[in-house]
Amino acid sequence: MVILKLRKIISFEYLIAFLVSIFFYWHFDFSLLYFVLFLLLPDISMLGYIVNTKVGALFYNIGHSLVMPAILLILGFVTVSTLLLMVSIIWLAHIFLDRALGYGLKYEEAFNKTHLQQIA
Repeated sequence: MVILKLRKIISFEYLIAFLVSIFFYWHFDFSLLYFVLFLLLPDISMLGYIVNTKVGALFYNIGHSLVMPAILLILGFVTVSTLLLMVSIIWLAHIFLDRALGYGLKYEEAFNKTHLQQIA
């Protein structure tokens, strides 16, 4: 029962982060069309599962870790690059939406084994 409540709180937090990313995307006056077109692009990293679950988990986790888009966000601010800011916000929004829906980083055993399931 406690685990279920904790998961709901975490999902809600990620939903808020998704909405905040949409706010910043809108604040910078970026194209809504690009947002919609590219929101699911990080899911291309699932193609690694064609090889096997180990490669799939590695590729998926690279595409769904907060590290790369956070670095791009910082670089976008430092270099005043509109493109980097737009890409990083869309990428972060994707990750936040996935996590809000319960899709976490993957373990090698199977696609449906995620870090969010391990929260106790």
